[in-house]
Amino acid sequence: MGLAEAPTAQRGDLDIDTLLEIYRRSMLIHKTDARFRAMLTGGQLRLVYYPVRGQEVVSAAAITALNSDDYLVTTYRGVHDHLAKGVPLKDLWAEFTGKAAGTCKGKGGPMHITDPKNGIMVTTGIVGSGLPIANGLALSSQLKKDGRVTMVCFGDGAANIGAAHEAMNMASIWKLPVIFLCQNNRYGEHTPFAKSTSAKQLIDRAPGYSMAAVKVDGNDPVAMYKATKEAVDRARAGEGPTFIEGMVYRMLGHTFGASYTYVPKSFQEEAAAEDPIPRFKKLLSERQVTEATIAEIEGKIDRELEEAVQYALAAPYPDLHELQVDVLATEIAA
Repeated sequence: MGLAEAPTAQRGDLDIDTLLEIYRRSMLIHKTDARFRAMLTGGQLRLVYYPVRGQEVVSAAAITALNSDDYLVTTYRGVHDHLAKGVPLKDLWAEFTGKAAGTCKGKGGPMHITDPKNGIMVTTGIVGSGLPIANGLALSSQLKKDGRVTMVCFGDGAANIGAAHEAMNMASIWKLPVIFLCQNNRYGEHTPFAKSTSAKQLIDRAPGYSMAAVKVDGNDPVAMYKATKEAVDRARAGEGPTFIEGMVYRMLGHTFGASYTYVPKSFQEEAAAEDPIPRFKKLLSERQVTEATIAEIEGKIDRELEEAVQYALAAPYPDLHELQVDVLATEIAA
């Protein structure tokens, strides 16, 4: 299968309704991430948090190309993926704060958000483990002929895990309806891409799997959506998997409060210049979207976010008996 590099999208390449939906999801991610960081800084929350500043658009654009009943598997630094796929804001905040009203009754926390009714099947805490799980979901869809596509999101560090290679090889052999979305933010926790990966770009590996692949500017909502939509259509038509390398920047430390000094200043300046949020606003201006329309979208998000935060803070913690619930399978008498 051939390799391709999606060009930067030109004005008018995407209908305005789809573009605004991607913007809504991007800003939901952006504002939620900022609120978590602000509350942690202010001492209102205590939890392990993985910032996603700089990766708002890559998730919003790619996941908008999925159907609501398509499957998503993501990683523990995946709050942007969760929100883009549609986990209810109140349920997400309740889970992050350990409350019984959360998606996993407060027992999964940020690293294990799961919401099957919205297609979020697994959030894994083990690097690279999501890819074979995604294959299982895709195989199920293939056998049942239910038309669903599975997307699995992971970082450039996970692309070097053995399970990732095995999963992509298997997906190609069986022509599974799965999309491997690597959100390449150039750093595997503290390790720069060039020090952990011999390939200059990850899509160079795709010919070894006989897999279609595309490298995309993950900060470009139009290019990212179109590349993903093409992959979704291929998968749904039975033409097999696609590897997408979405190039993005992680603009903060791996975890909240972690040092960012290991990242060269030149990289930080490059990331700031490519910040996806100002770029998106500029694109909307070029598409003649009014400030009133943008304000309406953002105002609604602000209200929903405030309601979710207050809901989570007021919600009760799980009862002690929940420690023994959902742990062991119920014994079935012989």
